[in-house]
Amino acid sequence: MEAQRPSVGTNHIETLRRWIFVVIVLGLLGTITELIFLEHYEEPLQFVPLVLIVTALVLLAWHALRHDETSLRGLQIVMALFVLAGFVGVVAHFHGSAEFQVDLNPEIGTWELLEKVLRAKAPPLLAPGMMLQLGLLGLAYVYSDARYRVRALRVLGFSLQKE
Repeated sequence: MEAQRPSVGTNHIETLRRWIFVVIVLGLLGTITELIFLEHYEEPLQFVPLVLIVTALVLLAWHALRHDETSLRGLQIVMALFVLAGFVGVVAHFHGSAEFQVDLNPEIGTWELLEKVLRAKAPPLLAPGMMLQLGLLGLAYVYSDARYRVRALRVLGFSLQKE
């Protein structure tokens, strides 16, 4: 019997997965560094991204060492939480900025308020989008794992056997 060699496509996917892994780690380290320098821990809600990032880094280290399905499932859950946190963060930043603008000018109109919130530098409205991006990148990493690719092919009705 002849041993099966991995296909060229599989090698490219695994190389891409390694690069995605490195980009995620760098993104997490850069984001947590920035949040700490910005003292993003003054209110309880501000701890959410910090806790998620530390959890993700621990899970990524675990996954790098074990490559097991449990670590992959943990990454999947945490990265889904990253996506949720990104959306919640945009809403929280919008609310905080809008509240500040209304305190400055209680007579402000809706369109002027929206414009000021969109242009505000503190809190930056789209900064939580980084959590969303990291979460989506993390989910891409998880779902590009061979275990998920094989399951997806089976669900779609493709046979993995040579005929």
